[in-house]
Amino acid sequence: MELHFDYIIAGAGCAGLSLAYKMSIDPFFDDKKILLIDKDDKNKQDRTWCFWEDTNSVFEEIVSSSWKNIAFKSTNFAKTESIHPYVYKMIRSENFYAFCLGKINRKKNITALKGDIAKMVSNGIGTYIEVNAQKIYAAKIFSSILLEEPNLKPTDIYLLQHFTGWVIETKQAQFNADVATIMDFSIAQTHGTSFVYVLPMSSQKALVEYTLFTEEVLDKKQYQDALKNYIANHLHITDYNITEREFGVIPMTNYQFKRQDNHIHFIGTAGGATKASSGYTFTFIQQQTNQIITKIKNNAPIDTAITPAKFTWYDAILLHLLATKMLGGKEIFTRLFQKNKFVFILQFLNNSSTLPQEINMMRTLQIGKFIKAAWQRLF
Repeated sequence: MELHFDYIIAGAGCAGLSLAYKMSIDPFFDDKKILLIDKDDKNKQDRTWCFWEDTNSVFEEIVSSSWKNIAFKSTNFAKTESIHPYVYKMIRSENFYAFCLGKINRKKNITALKGDIAKMVSNGIGTYIEVNAQKIYAAKIFSSILLEEPNLKPTDIYLLQHFTGWVIETKQAQFNADVATIMDFSIAQTHGTSFVYVLPMSSQKALVEYTLFTEEVLDKKQYQDALKNYIANHLHITDYNITEREFGVIPMTNYQFKRQDNHIHFIGTAGGATKASSGYTFTFIQQQTNQIITKIKNNAPIDTAITPAKFTWYDAILLHLLATKMLGGKEIFTRLFQKNKFVFILQFLNNSSTLPQEINMMRTLQIGKFIKAAWQRLF
């Protein structure tokens, strides 16, 4: 017997669950049959998402920690600044999964299925997924899953943001819970662009994450050694317990992911929602899923592209500088944070800055190398 749905959401990560949750709370979708499918149970603390906003979103009640002040550190430079009107926020995956699935599972029109998708097809015959040796049809599929590797052109840059994080607890107060250190570049740059961020959850508990922008991931021990060294020699903490661990890899690329394949629409990182120059994704997923909801309700063609052309261009230049080693990430970000208001930088990273702000920020960098990189990207 063939199964048919109005919408299939393939992948129950941040993008898939955000879209399914927003459909579940909108009465417009109450008479639509929706399938949410993933190969894994979503009930673990396996990652965290950080973002900043000046209002409260629909996920405010599951924000586990927040900070009104952020710090940036580098060799011979450190600065802490208020980011008013923004607040830097953290959401933990176990809370996000429980929150979204709690609402989704109460909707009779939404079916959650565990299975490994073998194929996604959309052609003149129909649109369907193949899972557990069965074809399941839909009018539209929204997928955060890429079943094929990107086919890179010579002009495409494909770096990785990869990271290992530990949540550590100490017996004594060791952290300033009012300040989130979003980048500490004072560590060795042996493997390429490398930094640590420290997100205190209390004076005795924090997420400490070692992050790199490079072409290849490291051995597990290299991440562990870097974290041990940072905790001992930068945080000056010797007595602590590791209560949680996480590891992740995010593409940083100017490669243009396929947005659509007939009635299959790609979302999340697979749909280009990860900012190429920083790896930030959560805010852009929310913009993308909101845009999809609006397009469906207005019976308009669905477009998952959300990045304005000028920011795509800025990101490509920054990636070019990193990939060609014309400038290192430590040098770029240190100059940015040393000479600009943190609020302006956050607006730039959120694709919401104005052209005058962007020109002023460019002036604080090595403009000659940026112009050279822009020229090379053109030709």
